[in-house]
Amino acid sequence: MQVDIRPLKIEDYDELRETMQKAYPAMSESIWSKTSIKKLIKIFPDGQICITVDNKIAAVCLSLIVQYELYGDDHTYKEITGNYTFNTHSDTGNVLYGIEIFVDPEFRELRLARRLYDARKELCEKLNLKSIIVGGRIPNYHLYSSELSPRQYIQQVRKKEIYDPVLSFQLANNFLPVRVLKNYLPEDIQSAENAVLLQWNNIYYSKKPNTMQDSVIRLGLVQWQMRHFKDIDAFFEQVEFFVNVMADYKSDFIMFPEFFNTPLLAPFNDLSERDSMFKLAELTEEIKNKLSQLAIGYNINIIGGSMPLVENEELYNISYLLHRDGKIDEHRKVHITPNEKKFYGMKGGNEIKVIDTDCGKVGLVICYDVEFPELPRILADQGMKILFVPYLTDTQNAYMRVRNCASARAIENECYVAIAGCVGNLPGVNNMDIQYGQAAVFTPSDFAFPSNAIKGEATPNTEMTLIVDVDLNLLKELHHYGAVRTMTDRRKDLYDTISYNTDSEAE
Repeated sequence: MQVDIRPLKIEDYDELRETMQKAYPAMSESIWSKTSIKKLIKIFPDGQICITVDNKIAAVCLSLIVQYELYGDDHTYKEITGNYTFNTHSDTGNVLYGIEIFVDPEFRELRLARRLYDARKELCEKLNLKSIIVGGRIPNYHLYSSELSPRQYIQQVRKKEIYDPVLSFQLANNFLPVRVLKNYLPEDIQSAENAVLLQWNNIYYSKKPNTMQDSVIRLGLVQWQMRHFKDIDAFFEQVEFFVNVMADYKSDFIMFPEFFNTPLLAPFNDLSERDSMFKLAELTEEIKNKLSQLAIGYNINIIGGSMPLVENEELYNISYLLHRDGKIDEHRKVHITPNEKKFYGMKGGNEIKVIDTDCGKVGLVICYDVEFPELPRILADQGMKILFVPYLTDTQNAYMRVRNCASARAIENECYVAIAGCVGNLPGVNNMDIQYGQAAVFTPSDFAFPSNAIKGEATPNTEMTLIVDVDLNLLKELHHYGAVRTMTDRRKDLYDTISYNTDSEAE
């Protein structure tokens, strides 16, 4: 599944019309004409946004910029749209007004509306507008209109005593109710012609041009407690809990540990270690697809720890990066530990590549890989700014090898390094009985960074999350003005680090 967000084009109209009809089956007379959409795109192209799933229109939002004081808090939909002509749009206005948002019912489980609202917020900040204002429908109100006033209905929705598919969603996206709008949309029978005036304020608004730079990336690390699960659905429930938490905290990435799915080995404990890992590998595709769905639905990039993969009868240790746009990248553990070879007969991967994300270039290695400085150095040469290291260690001394090497990689490659592992005990599963871990984010060691070169760390051996913000602009400053500049001062006339592909040709 490929999910893309992009500006709406007039060539999309036929699909837009079909999607809107499916979204509003009871309001077929309200479908926008092609002439109206063409005008919107002409006068304000950035405000008309669509999401495609596998190149099919799945969701759309339409917006205007208005000088809000001209209309005030007591207006109708007809007034704010200039009798549906959009002549109320003003390039010098101060408010982004949402006039439409709809999602194809087939794709509602992907939470695409949340992504459209995030795009609107980004646009509001980019254009330095004061706020986003919408007249939100309350489509479930007709079920309660005989016993509740609109004001009482809104109060109960806010208390979560009643669920309304539109208002509940807008409240969850930090929109605040301002007032009830009477006769807002006469054809909206479900809302009894009422709407809720909702507002989201741009905290970065300034009368000066907006100079914000999107350089701060939020990392969410899961210190995963090993526990038995009755089935894979229970495992997914625990995974989604953490994804939901990190998404609520607006994390750009969430990382799970290496082999975090090994509690699912329990039913295969009567088999040999290698055969049981082959059985666990049968679940990898299902887990990957579920993680991808969660990444899209919660709008967060997921590093899926690592899992076993069988390919051509060979067993690999693979980590997937599930992008929030639906793209999937992978890293196969290059350096296999002696125990992985002895008990599972695992084979190392042979590809080293940086991964492009919506937050810049990142690297991904697994546990033992970080103890080999050449691999992260190659990734740094390819532009990596953040290195993710899911790991699994049984003892404290094993953990310290990973930790100290990860810290060194941050200093020598002028990058951030994030590590996350499993904790606790897992009796009844061969070779997975004890774990030791402590999630952490390491930085270079210079004046712009913490004096101990640790941006954040979790409590050892306790299930918890670690949420850390890292600023990519600080890495740029370090590279040019740092007290030492390891990437620049390397003696390439004496030595270099080169990666080779399977055909033994230099990359």
